[in-house]
Amino acid sequence: MADYQKIQTDQAWSVYILRCADNTLYCGITTNLQKRLRQHNGDMVGGAKYTKTRQPCELVYSEHADNRSHASQKEYAIKQLTKRAKEFLISRQTE
Repeated sequence: MADYQKIQTDQAWSVYILRCADNTLYCGITTNLQKRLRQHNGDMVGGAKYTKTRQPCELVYSEHADNRSHASQKEYAIKQLTKRAKEFLISRQTE
């Protein structure tokens, strides 16, 4: 296995939800939550086009995933939820 492939498979993946300034929710995956949040808020290059006009964004939900595939599957499942269901998911994590 090439070194770069090993590094990719050893990274811890997370699924996250951000609450944007306009109260919309944004869902994504990453291996570095703090860096990704800084990107979404414009502190670093690389944030999503969606969040650029909706800053500041606040991390309101995160969940560990075993690998990128599982993270992507969970992200897709969350994106299929209604906003009300996403809000319920967020509220369950803070309890």
